[in-house]
Amino acid sequence: MRALSAEQMRSADTAGHARAGEVELMRRAGVALAEAVRALAPKARRLVAFAGPGNNGGDAFAAFAELDRRTDRIVYTVSPRQASAARRDAEARALLTGVMVRPFPQTPEAARAALEGADIALDAMLGTGARADPDRTFIVGIDALDACPAPVLAVDIPTGVDATSGGVAARAVRAGTTVTLGALKAGLLLYPARAYVGRLFVGDLGLDDEIAALPAPFYDALTDGEFLALLPGRSETADKRASGAPLIVAGSTQFPGAAVLCARGAARAGAGYVTVATGQPAAATLRHHLIEQVVTAWDPGDVDGAVASLLETARHCSAVALGPGLGLDDATGAILRGFIAKLELPFVADASAFFHLTKQLELLRGKRCVLTPHEREFARLSGEGGIADGTRFERLRAFVARTGVATLLKGAATLVDDGAVTHVNPTGTNALATAGTGDVLTGIIATLLSQGLTPADAARAGAYWHGLAGRQAAQRRARGVVAGDVADALGEALPAPLQPNRLVPIR
Repeated sequence: MRALSAEQMRSADTAGHARAGEVELMRRAGVALAEAVRALAPKARRLVAFAGPGNNGGDAFAAFAELDRRTDRIVYTVSPRQASAARRDAEARALLTGVMVRPFPQTPEAARAALEGADIALDAMLGTGARADPDRTFIVGIDALDACPAPVLAVDIPTGVDATSGGVAARAVRAGTTVTLGALKAGLLLYPARAYVGRLFVGDLGLDDEIAALPAPFYDALTDGEFLALLPGRSETADKRASGAPLIVAGSTQFPGAAVLCARGAARAGAGYVTVATGQPAAATLRHHLIEQVVTAWDPGDVDGAVASLLETARHCSAVALGPGLGLDDATGAILRGFIAKLELPFVADASAFFHLTKQLELLRGKRCVLTPHEREFARLSGEGGIADGTRFERLRAFVARTGVATLLKGAATLVDDGAVTHVNPTGTNALATAGTGDVLTGIIATLLSQGLTPADAARAGAYWHGLAGRQAAQRRARGVVAGDVADALGEALPAPLQPNRLVPIR
């Protein structure tokens, strides 16, 4: 699903108004929001909205016009100087159905009193088009909503959140649920905004053609349905190698566990035949832990022989993972680079591979590969130091444009860029903040590559699945999730197919 900047959303809205009319689009917004209200509070008796003077406030009227007339529905609003046709229509329909309209509260005490007894509260003060911090008029509403015991539903975006950068004002609404309208907004997937969004849904307004016509660059985020469509199937007659045969080049005497976790991630992601290649000193340890995978070994003292051995093993595989737990010595670096130079299979590079590839990224140009660094590794790979706040998109895009290599930049909001689109992963969780989970991710991506996905698709699908598995593991174990738990949760973390409706869940 495309994720838009505020400017792109304005362009899509303008085109949608020209085609369908702004009144019709606001009515569709009301239907989507009403569906969310019913799901959050199916037995609600009192609904309250804080509405700004623009179309974001109009959406609250449109939503309340769709809801049960037997429910008390009150909109506290800042009156617009000149209301749009869509807002006038929404207000008129709301009044006809019994919606009560009150002036926006001017004091903290009045704002808190307005929310008393509410079963759900709507934040419809400022929308995607807002450019500055909320002024004093809305601060009392923000504070009251943040103190409100009832569920808070943000209309389009929480007030105080920047829809493009993910920045957050000094005072902003922390919503329990956000229904963003028309299209996903890129900033809602980024921190710090992500912590203010709560559960995130997209309210479909029928703007697919307008969104598709937007010029690049653009952002993208997978939904459950899109992820399932990317995930390769397994035919009834598939043999073990046809089901995915990744080669994991990993491990050392110091870090054997990284290779084990990578191999487990590959196997749990559905690979039919996983081979692990490592230096001879680590082979015995890996064989002790990997009873379902094949372990082969090279002689670290014979660089040419090791490269030849790896190339021969790769002949029987369909993709490669490079790096988890590899030694940092010169001989291992020479073996790795020699192997890559002659490798024709798609591959994913991670961890120690970066140590051996820094300043030699030209070796990767033209290869079917994806790099998966975290921010410190990216700083070294790029040669441009750490990533300043708010520059992750720009830094990643510049790196990919310069190197020509698809790259997954790990983080709380993982990004994948292939030179055309920046993909934002919506499933991240702090349960993944533990040693070894990156090795599991590398194994997942290696399997997806071995099953035929492109590097960028394998990376974004792998990150999405990895996040789902982290969440699943955290449900089993509130504290103490380890990387092996994430690998073992991959199967049951797969989402069930969804039935289409106006609300598309994002996370």
